Amino acid sequence: MSEITDRVDLAVSGFDARVQAAPTDAWGNQSPCTEWKARDVVAHVANFHLSVAAAIDGTEAVVVDPDEDIVAAWGRAKGALSNSMANGDLTKAVPSPFGPMPAADVLGRLVTTDTLVHTWDLARSVGGDESLDSGLVEGAYSGLKPMDAMIRQPGVFDAKVEPPAGADVQTEFLSFLGRTV
Repeated sequence: MSEITDRVDLAVSGFDARVQAAPTDAWGNQSPCTEWKARDVVAHVANFHLSVAAAIDGTEAVVVDPDEDIVAAWGRAKGALSNSMANGDLTKAVPSPFGPMPAADVLGRLVTTDTLVHTWDLARSVGGDESLDSGLVEGAYSGLKPMDAMIRQPGVFDAKVEPPAGADVQTEFLSFLGRTV
């Protein structure tokens, strides 16, 4: 389990760094996710973390309020997920977009990948550091390739974008997930 929680911690740490570094006047900036501003990206990631933490804990998630301070809301979500990973039963089946899965799988696959790609989205929207951990990128990308058709459903990922010739793995990964780099 420590490999999974270490991977989640690394993705969360990268996202947290972008949240903490974001200029206070950048929360209304458009993100690469066409329907979301920078604040919405953070709210999405926070709400996903809160829902997974609540599922592990057997409680009800308290989602981010539209008027809540987004940095504080993110801190609340980060803390809830960390606590659940440290104290919860990660073998427990929890809801996922693909049906019930063991919490460890939801954390290691879905939470890590979602947090990772939205780290780039947030950085791009607020003018932050867009580099992602190469090990996380390689792991997420190799895990998603076989699921190509499944992740193209509405509300998951957009159509792939053709990466430029000679693109690095991060650019290929982001292009695979519909981002124009």
